[in-house]
Amino acid sequence: MSFLTRMKSRARRDPKKLVLPEGTDIRMIKAAKQILDQDYASSVVLLGDPEEILRRAATEGCSLEGVSLELPGANGRLAEYTSELHRLRKHKGLSVAEARACIVEPLNWGAMMVRTAAVDAMVAGADCPTAQVLRSALAIIKTRTHTRLASSYFVMHLPDSTWGMEGYMLFSDCAMNPDPDAEQLAEIAVSTADTFQSLFKAEPVAALLSFSTRGSASHPMVDKVVLATQIAKQKRPDLRIDGELQLDAALVPSVADKKAPHSPLRGRANVLIFPDLNSGNIGYKLVQRLAGAEAYGPFIQGLARPVSDLSRGCTVEDVVNTAVVTLVQAQQPFCETPKAAAPAVSVERSAS
Repeated sequence: MSFLTRMKSRARRDPKKLVLPEGTDIRMIKAAKQILDQDYASSVVLLGDPEEILRRAATEGCSLEGVSLELPGANGRLAEYTSELHRLRKHKGLSVAEARACIVEPLNWGAMMVRTAAVDAMVAGADCPTAQVLRSALAIIKTRTHTRLASSYFVMHLPDSTWGMEGYMLFSDCAMNPDPDAEQLAEIAVSTADTFQSLFKAEPVAALLSFSTRGSASHPMVDKVVLATQIAKQKRPDLRIDGELQLDAALVPSVADKKAPHSPLRGRANVLIFPDLNSGNIGYKLVQRLAGAEAYGPFIQGLARPVSDLSRGCTVEDVVNTAVVTLVQAQQPFCETPKAAAPAVSVERSAS
């Protein structure tokens, strides 16, 4: 079963509520109807001027029957959302008047809908830069309890099913955090292991990668991975996680027997944690292009409730598929009431 087939089936079993803030974009309009008609979501909200949305839909011959249209601020939630945004950001000097002006921006309004559980998930980025999408999510939805870092992951599906779990692996972080320190790298590892378990209902086997295995090289970059592994194991002793490991020691049992004979991974990793964005971005593209792997993502993890970012060159199919995975994320028990404290996070992302 393909990854998307698996995700679509799960989305249908427990459909959640979705908001698409860029509601006047024709790709979002078409995707909204498909998502609703295919029962991937119980409801879909398009944000924007309803008259403009309907006009654009009519031009394309697209029915929006069943899809909710909402102009940010034009309902009874304006006072509530303004008050909540002011509460969240007043320590940054945001006034009530500024909060009122900010909250009616579609990305902020959509994020507040997610925060207050008016909807369960948000997908955006077709018409907005990644940094803008992440700023809204991080300022309003914030990160999970005991997590200070949002990060990204790719689902990689290799044609050779002997790798990972039947050919499936998660790669992280390949799109957001340029140079995580040891604490951040540990958080990325734990978050990605949890994501693997939630997506595939299987045990994650996570390797923190390096150019060194078990002290075969000495360098500050190696030290970071060693410390990150220690922190991750202390935080989550229940996880099968190990490092520092070279790629072959993480993936090839015969090499692991020689280089890391006492590793609990035994050369069977299904989650690869890259030490920085350079290696992560290069790594996933190498596997995609040279090994013929299917790459799905990047998806965001670590937020209290799920938000996904799109490429501005996305297609309608991309929007639908990203929404499906995001809606499945919304089914997970770690989706929680967002906390009030402002997280310390990076919002940079590589070119896709």
